[in-house]
Amino acid sequence: MDENSPYSFQERSHIELRADTYTLPSPEMRKAMYNAEVGNDGFREDPTVNKLEEQSAELFNKESAVFVSSGIMGNFLSILAHCKRGDQIIIGDQSHIYTNELGGYASLGGVYPAVIKNETDGTMDLNSIIEELDPYEGSDEDIHLAQTNLIALENTHNSCGGKAIDNNYFNKVQSIASNKKIPIHLDGARIFNACIALETSPSELTKHVDSVQFCLSKGLGAPVGSLVLGSKSFTEKVRKWRKTIGGTTRQAGILAAAGLVGLNKYEESIKRDHDLAKYLEQKLLQIDNISVEPVQTNLVFFSINSDNPIEISNKLKEKGINGGSDSNRWRFVPHYGLTKNDIDYVVKNMDELINQ
Repeated sequence: MDENSPYSFQERSHIELRADTYTLPSPEMRKAMYNAEVGNDGFREDPTVNKLEEQSAELFNKESAVFVSSGIMGNFLSILAHCKRGDQIIIGDQSHIYTNELGGYASLGGVYPAVIKNETDGTMDLNSIIEELDPYEGSDEDIHLAQTNLIALENTHNSCGGKAIDNNYFNKVQSIASNKKIPIHLDGARIFNACIALETSPSELTKHVDSVQFCLSKGLGAPVGSLVLGSKSFTEKVRKWRKTIGGTTRQAGILAAAGLVGLNKYEESIKRDHDLAKYLEQKLLQIDNISVEPVQTNLVFFSINSDNPIEISNKLKEKGINGGSDSNRWRFVPHYGLTKNDIDYVVKNMDELINQ
């Protein structure tokens, strides 16, 4: 592998492109974790967790933040904090909450999804949102209808190609939601990628939503954790639900320390990932029988013209490359630890396997 990688050979025996959740903590993160000042976060006495929550809330200009173990947990707790059993949420048919989070909001939270088709850019049609809300006008006493109490959005939008959705759309959705007094939750697992792509700040890009979840363990490169942000009253509900499901941590400052390093360096790390994704895009465009979707952030989606894509994926794995799938639409995700030399190696082998 590449001698310029920040990882040793033992840590990095293959090239991992399946997701940016495969990053290993940087040397700076490992040092911060080793030296972290810790306490009992169950009693809000871990100073490093407290610092991470306070810094996150300030960065997003929200009143409060809560450290949780994962993005799925953050989204789940947010829905529980916004809704009660029997409520309905409006959600996109390609959203991560709907397709990849096991329907916990329904099976455990008793919350019903009203599913709207996602457009190719990750948005939901505004008229479709209005149409879904209109039957609920003044229907608090209508025993036939579930009450809509949340709209869930996503930015960047994973399944729709890593698209970054701008403020104009969120402003329009907020106008619709505020008329009905319905909050908006944002699955911002990769919100920093959206900020860099749109050249804006986290506080600006999320000013039209009531709550946000973002991940530390993707582009920020930390090993564990997510933050949920919103009003003080909202995050207090999230904390209570976190304890209810057994999600309270103790000396979590060891984990939060890595998150602080990632948060303080997000511009540098996200720009690096985006540059590597664009480099990968340009290299893939040179290969016959590959069609690449336009790349905006760190997610590179492409289709391969093959009757047996899983065979190609398996052969890549034999060459030390993890990626691909059993469908013709693939996603590669450049992240910390990978270099242009790695990309060159991947592309060379893909060209040979697809066009041999």
